[in-house]
Amino acid sequence: MGDRPFKERLYEQFARVGAALGSRQRLELLDLLAQGPRHVEALAAEVESPVANVSQHLQALRAARLVETERRGTKVIYRLADDGVLGLWLALRSVAERRLTEVSHVVDEYATDRVSSAPVSRDQLEAELRRGEPVIVDVRPEIEYESGHLPGAVSIPVEHLAKRLRTLPRDRRIVVYCRGAYCQFADRAVSVLRRKGFDAVRLEGGWPEWRAEGRPVAELSAAR
Repeated sequence: MGDRPFKERLYEQFARVGAALGSRQRLELLDLLAQGPRHVEALAAEVESPVANVSQHLQALRAARLVETERRGTKVIYRLADDGVLGLWLALRSVAERRLTEVSHVVDEYATDRVSSAPVSRDQLEAELRRGEPVIVDVRPEIEYESGHLPGAVSIPVEHLAKRLRTLPRDRRIVVYCRGAYCQFADRAVSVLRRKGFDAVRLEGGWPEWRAEGRPVAELSAAR
């Protein structure tokens, strides 16, 4: 008996993962779940799509074993199956960045708040963290901060930043981070801070990239 039946059945299983990833809506859901566990209603609100549609996409991801579920009361909580799924998503994105010029074109067209100065690298920030130098601000929604964040980070969702400026020191550099390289929350926050006279810079990447690299994180808490 030759290798053909073995290979056909093996690659069929690999194709299940590829098929699950072949949807922009499912990739956005994976990106959101990289921030922390969510129930379907919360995910539907984030992606501005009917709950029924989001539920179907989540079931496709679950069938490929990319997400797992846990029931809490009346709600079913979805989460990434493991850190390997996070790595898979970031690797897919990285290949698209390198091979598709359209990615940078889209960023140039829509990332209107992106600041011109270079972001602080994750290596540099980790070194500065050990010395206790920067003030780190997490501008993601609070539920994402509570699911996990950088050590010592302060939670100030971007929509609350203008009202919280007085709580931030003016004699220290402020490093802002959000959901990742393509999240515009951090760019928006840095723009506001600089206009108000703060020494502010965004972090290269964001929470998913930091976590995927095995860097120090604060204690994770249960999702709502």
